[in-house]
Amino acid sequence: MPRNVALIVAAGRGHRVGGPLPKQYRDLAGQPVLSHTIRAFAGHPAIDAVRTVIHPDDDPLYRAAVSEFEIGLNGKLLTPVSGGDTRQDSVRLGLESLAQDAPDAVLIHDGARPLIDGETIGRTLDALVENVGAIAALPLSDSIKRATPDDNLIARDVARAGLWRAQTPQTFRFGEILAAHRAAEGRDATDDAAVAEMHGLRIALVAGGEENIKITTESDMARAEQIMRTESPAAEQPGRVKVGMGYDVHRFADDGDHLMLCGVRVPFERGVRSHSDGDVALHALVDAILGALGEGDIGVHFPPSDEKWRDAKSDIFVSHAMELLAVRRGILDHVDITLICERPKLKDHRAAMQSHLASLLGLPHSAVNLKATTTEKLGFTGRAEGIAAQAVATVRMPADTPHDTS
Repeated sequence: MPRNVALIVAAGRGHRVGGPLPKQYRDLAGQPVLSHTIRAFAGHPAIDAVRTVIHPDDDPLYRAAVSEFEIGLNGKLLTPVSGGDTRQDSVRLGLESLAQDAPDAVLIHDGARPLIDGETIGRTLDALVENVGAIAALPLSDSIKRATPDDNLIARDVARAGLWRAQTPQTFRFGEILAAHRAAEGRDATDDAAVAEMHGLRIALVAGGEENIKITTESDMARAEQIMRTESPAAEQPGRVKVGMGYDVHRFADDGDHLMLCGVRVPFERGVRSHSDGDVALHALVDAILGALGEGDIGVHFPPSDEKWRDAKSDIFVSHAMELLAVRRGILDHVDITLICERPKLKDHRAAMQSHLASLLGLPHSAVNLKATTTEKLGFTGRAEGIAAQAVATVRMPADTPHDTS
């Protein structure tokens, strides 16, 4: 299977956007700009890993930018590397950091382009079937004028036919672009496509997006805020609210030293009998999301008879449910989970479980409710023979989503 790595270039010190922070760490819709950029690539099913190139002084800023969602990326986020004096140096250093375990393709993207969409990412990758590289770009539609040396008068018109505005990602077969950057060290190229062209490579153009703006000025930041506010999937249409319910139970095993609950390892003298990691809370949650979508239950998608899922982390099942939701242009609004057991006592673990759930689902803590209760010594949970969980998921779907499913 091809291995595709996104290389996010965020080592610049640009401050033209107001404030003391480099623009990639400025707040945009409640999160740093760089957080939106990384999540766009890490959430794409064709991207296997993401590496960010940062300024050596920015490690604390980077850590803060990814702290809310890093755990939920299932290892996709690689350790960042330090950049160089120029963007070209930073890209080359990022490529060199990947060379030992070289990917098939690398997507080079500006950290300050947070509104990249999945379709554009996919188009650049698809173009590699027949090309060494491909960049996202837009054909010029405005009339072009060349100015006099003092920039006060029109010197002449410039024909716009065949002229394109280059964007990122700029996507390449890894070996070729690494060789091109090594050969171009010390030369001044405008972008990675220019580096490739210097090396004699022919690079394809694919359609970019008008919203894929690079944040450089304060007006860019305001425009990005407006786009995110008005053109998110949730804002496209009034939509419909759908609710799904999930339930799961696991019997305690005779041995073991922990339980997996909400993706968190909880110390306990017994494990559970389960084909996967036995996370009863996440299993119930997956059923709730699938229920809201009308997509059956977890057993339909991950049959216990399939050895592929033996001892699998339940985070994988949640990610699958969230991908199905994203395909339908749905938004997960809120989840409510109840754990039912006499033992172990979960009070001291609630905060860690809630944080992991919020990160995994991309929700604020306020949208993740987690409760634990007992059955007053009644039934199998009351006899401490096992543990159960109930979950409710509330999602918003576009108004044009049909009630039935394919």
